[in-house]
Amino acid sequence: MLTKRIIPCLDVKDGQVVKGIHFLGLKEVGDPVSLAKKYYEDGADELVFLDISATIEKRKTMVDVVRRVAKEIFIPFTVGGGISTIEDVRAMLMAGADKVSLNSAAIRNPSLIEEASKRFGNQCIVLAVDAKKRADNTGWNVYVEGGRKDTGIDCMEWILKGVSLGAGEILLTSMDADGTKDGFDLDLYRAVSKIVNVPVIASGGCGKLEDFKSALEVSDAALAASIFHYEESSVLNVKKYLKEEGVAVRL
Repeated sequence: MLTKRIIPCLDVKDGQVVKGIHFLGLKEVGDPVSLAKKYYEDGADELVFLDISATIEKRKTMVDVVRRVAKEIFIPFTVGGGISTIEDVRAMLMAGADKVSLNSAAIRNPSLIEEASKRFGNQCIVLAVDAKKRADNTGWNVYVEGGRKDTGIDCMEWILKGVSLGAGEILLTSMDADGTKDGFDLDLYRAVSKIVNVPVIASGGCGKLEDFKSALEVSDAALAASIFHYEESSVLNVKKYLKEEGVAVRL
């Protein structure tokens, strides 16, 4: 049985980890290197680092911070934000990332997924998708530029295309649930998990231990930020709870 993964997320802006609600109202919560080391020591299976303002500010991901984080942790490390070329992908992998997350750039240039997958292997390429439910409740649209722009693209269609081009994993964030602590959007993750054969990481809305269990029933991994940043629970406590509930996790 494959173990389920618990993945803390570091959303970084101006060199500091931040957290908001629905991608807005960002508050600083700490230093990325210190938090990365803390979560690694607490038993995180992986870590995700997202430079959330890089695309909007039209600059590259902070390579120096990525390098410093990579020196402190010895678990798979995914980096995203501002990665728009093959050279950017290579730079992140050389700086110590194990995987790169492609979001806005992949929408603008889908061939980037294919080229990066062929060059570095699909296990290195994570397709990050920020999805928001349409007003008529007929499905979800894909948003880019830190959740600021509705592409009008259907979430399911885009994910299927991304996987066909070589994405080896899907990091799927529900904008509706993000930061609310009201629980994951299970309908969204269930729908995506049914149509792809690559791992799906559920992101957005975790507020209590039970939310992790629910998310892992319909996805391969659960990503969370607020619950860890504000020390409402720890990675270790989450895993102990899941183990007691019969969920396969690595302790």
